[in-house]
Amino acid sequence: MTNYSKEDILSVLNAKGLDILKYTAKAAQYRKNNLITYSKNIFIPLTEICRNDCGYCNFKKNPTDKDAIILKTKEEILEELKIAEKQGCKEALFTFGEDADEEEVVLKRLNEFGYDNMVDYIVDICQMTLDETNMLPHTNGGNFSYDALKKLKEVNVSMGLMLENSSERLMELPAHKKSPGKDPKLRLETITNAGKLKIPYTTGILIGIGETKEEIVDSLFDIREIYDKYDHIQEIIIQNFTRTPYIEMKDWPEPSLLDMIRTVTAATLLFGDTDVSIQVPPNLNYDTAQNFLLCGADDWGGVSPVSVDYVNPTSPWPTIDVLNNLTVDTGFKLTERLCIYEKYVTDEWLNDALLEKTLNLLKHL
Repeated sequence: MTNYSKEDILSVLNAKGLDILKYTAKAAQYRKNNLITYSKNIFIPLTEICRNDCGYCNFKKNPTDKDAIILKTKEEILEELKIAEKQGCKEALFTFGEDADEEEVVLKRLNEFGYDNMVDYIVDICQMTLDETNMLPHTNGGNFSYDALKKLKEVNVSMGLMLENSSERLMELPAHKKSPGKDPKLRLETITNAGKLKIPYTTGILIGIGETKEEIVDSLFDIREIYDKYDHIQEIIIQNFTRTPYIEMKDWPEPSLLDMIRTVTAATLLFGDTDVSIQVPPNLNYDTAQNFLLCGADDWGGVSPVSVDYVNPTSPWPTIDVLNNLTVDTGFKLTERLCIYEKYVTDEWLNDALLEKTLNLLKHL
């Protein structure tokens, strides 16, 4: 249970002038070591079809788009995994549009492959990854039922779902008004069920999509409440909305650098008494990324030497060398991690097969 009240955290988000420096200095005191972590991964979208239509989305494609990924074959996926493995990648990040199998073209392709639904297919993809490579699966495919999560737990060392924001008011704004899967009740239920099933988990918030500072506070506290109950949240992403010419919200204002600094500081303070990492995507903050290390962020997230960020395709990953230079220049040391944090590498969180594979990879980090 945190010692901070919602009023305390709101004060951080409203801070001005020297008060900002006071709070960032306080957040920096929670740092446990001099390490900034990252996971070397490959990002593989199984399909780009999605039932949601978010106003900021650069991922979703329509079935009629000539370059849309309708559904990748196992052969295509394995070929990509083998390339990534040769480049030293250890995380296989699998994504797909939420409930994509509700779209006839995706379901037809699944049936051709011998499957009735997307969950069974991704379970087999993850098992293939475990059988044919030394990589660890991490699935992020939107909301899942409890039963689906139970299946996925057996073949994933970790999973993830961005909460984005827990305010139902945002369902009326361009960000989420055409996205039933962004209903915060559904997302909080998925994150909670992952906790009940002891799935090491990544979540986070998206700022700059029309939320108020009070709604940011509520969202962070909702995550903290679930963490306090289940202890399964290993990292929290603070992600900033970015404009591109191809989205509905192309004229929407982006959050300022100070908005990001305040939010990262607030999250660090709220989770400072835990071992939860605070992550900021470096490819969305090329010129400002170092600032976030100074106010508490301790993780760069997944960075791929072999694939683009399909969620943010106009924002290329920095190379590991560039990431190292940014980190060292700020006074920290860059170190690679797995997509499951070491705290969770026990038989309490992983089945025997996943535990053995993870322990073997840890030896070679």
